[in-house]
Amino acid sequence: MLDVLREEKKYNISLERANYLFGKMRQVMDGDPYNGLNKYMVRSLYFDSINDDDFFEKESGNEYRKKIRLRVYDAKANKAKLEMKEKCGVNQRKRSLVISKEDALKLIDCDYSVLLGYKEELAKELYYIMVTEVYRPKCVVQYMRQAFAAAENNIRITYDSELVSNEGYFNIFDENLCVYPIAEKDEVILEVKYNNFLLSYIKDLLECVDKTETSNSKYCRARKYGMLEEG
Repeated sequence: MLDVLREEKKYNISLERANYLFGKMRQVMDGDPYNGLNKYMVRSLYFDSINDDDFFEKESGNEYRKKIRLRVYDAKANKAKLEMKEKCGVNQRKRSLVISKEDALKLIDCDYSVLLGYKEELAKELYYIMVTEVYRPKCVVQYMRQAFAAAENNIRITYDSELVSNEGYFNIFDENLCVYPIAEKDEVILEVKYNNFLLSYIKDLLECVDKTETSNSKYCRARKYGMLEEG
């Protein structure tokens, strides 16, 4: 089980600014240890309570809030990550549990009993939350990501683009998943994640970025887009 606690900041930047920054960053930082500097797909299914508590707690800016999601990086994957992200103050805690495709499909069908077959405490915690608070799949969010990493202070910088969603069909293993855009074509979401503090040479590179942080999560953006369409 993965358990990570770190600070996380998000910025909306233009594709032009992202390309400029990417060129500078690749001169001093290594790419993602799994994909180098290549783009890769991230596809997540978000769950929320019957009353959309996680959505409204995020929108209200509550000090403590959480998100539960099922994530794959390839529609042909035979496993998925079940994750819970919790925010308390400036810190983000992410705990992840790797589960089989078969169990992931059962979660998509709201059969949460499969979590009782895992020995990790996170599985039992998620089972309790998702059953007692009547969690249901709410939307799929997909985007393309490029990432840099530095071992010092567990620094990770990601560039997310081509943000799309689907609020009616939740099979994240479908290779032909129908999606619609929820962001402008030239928009990039820059995420800066680190423990303790950001190294000075990376901080200097980020000086060209508008430091106005965005608080909208990809999940909330997808949900609000759907709500707007319904209205």
